[in-house]
Amino acid sequence: MLEKKKFGLISLGCDKNRVDAERLLDVIRAHGATITDDPAEANILIVNTCAFLNAARQEAIDTVLECDAYRGGALEKIVVSGCLPEKYAAELFPSLTEGDVFLGCSDAEGLWEALERSYAEGRVNFVGCGKEHLGGRLVTTPAHYAYLKIADGCNNHCTYCLIPKIRGRYRSYPIDALVREAASLGDLSELILVAQDVTRYGEDLYGKRSLVPLVKELAALENIGGIRLLYCYPDAIDDELIGLFAEEKKLIKYIDIPLQHSEDRLLKLMNRKGSRAEYLSLIAKLREKVPGIAVRSTFIAGFPTETEEECAALADFLREAQLTNCGFFAYSREPDTPAYRLKGQIPARVKEKRVRQLYAVQEEISRRFLQGFRGKKLEVLCDGIDYEGGCFVGRAYFSAPEIDGKVCFHAPQAVQGEKYTVIADGADSYDLFAHTEDYRP
Repeated sequence: MLEKKKFGLISLGCDKNRVDAERLLDVIRAHGATITDDPAEANILIVNTCAFLNAARQEAIDTVLECDAYRGGALEKIVVSGCLPEKYAAELFPSLTEGDVFLGCSDAEGLWEALERSYAEGRVNFVGCGKEHLGGRLVTTPAHYAYLKIADGCNNHCTYCLIPKIRGRYRSYPIDALVREAASLGDLSELILVAQDVTRYGEDLYGKRSLVPLVKELAALENIGGIRLLYCYPDAIDDELIGLFAEEKKLIKYIDIPLQHSEDRLLKLMNRKGSRAEYLSLIAKLREKVPGIAVRSTFIAGFPTETEEECAALADFLREAQLTNCGFFAYSREPDTPAYRLKGQIPARVKEKRVRQLYAVQEEISRRFLQGFRGKKLEVLCDGIDYEGGCFVGRAYFSAPEIDGKVCFHAPQAVQGEKYTVIADGADSYDLFAHTEDYRP
């Protein structure tokens, strides 16, 4: 019966969630059912949720409620999957009655059985069935790049973060399984490795950090053109990994290091390893050993007890570090985290003001960095066409998809997934503007 149903899926949250959603889609495909991108046509809608922050939890619930409006048409069942039911199923299952089936983060293989039971018996809470789907994926990114989730869970226990209580302890996937998965993804210009902390890959499985051997195995695949690393924790970036950036041609010279703050007192309150001096030393070392490497980071503004002076010191850190790309977020007070109980919570308006101040500092740094390319040639990977802007859009090595800026370039023609040499014309604080040598306006 289910094979004759039409399925739709809405995935919220991060790229790690996206991979989970792609596994759900593969289960549907394996059973021969139809998948539609029009929710109005779907008999079964899956909402793959995020629960990292209160705003994400509210977005997930709102999305389920919006999906429920399709009940008068083709819609028969709503599946609520992912982080939200994983952490809050006991509270939500009785109250969020719009959801017919609840599945956790690692329950994709149980989708079919849960739906069959729901059609026969009514609402079903299938969270924790333990039927993780580690087979194929139906990739939802453009054909030339894909994400590879190399581990799940986290052991870092930052005081502001719910991830260990949602996804559990750090669990690495075996190298051979990841290599098979990467080989099955088709010809990729970029394979983007993700986990809550990619630098600790293998500690649980092999008794030692094994990111370097994993990258070497992946780089040996003919279908992989380049490899990009996201979420590298600073205390685990060692000489072996830095050496790999210098040696492995397929490893893109870009590293995402979530620092979260620069000031030692706040880093200790966050249970973050490292210090301001160690962070600056690491950045300097990366640039010395890997000339031209792009360093990205994220920072939290308004953590409990943060003073105006400490926020100003973080701004000074940005000026000294000269990071290529940055994201800034106002601290979100999350129940069931140690930081929730800290005194000295910062008012929302102050947190937002500090976020704006930090962005203003980084925008000037980014503008100068991008303007430095004016008149120079650089290689760009074409991601597609901006019809409204009347140009092609792509990325240089210093930009990851969706989180960093673009290169907007003019060319007689360009193909998605192909690389082009362009000449930079100018930039704003986020995007670079360019043209190919053969372009004639």
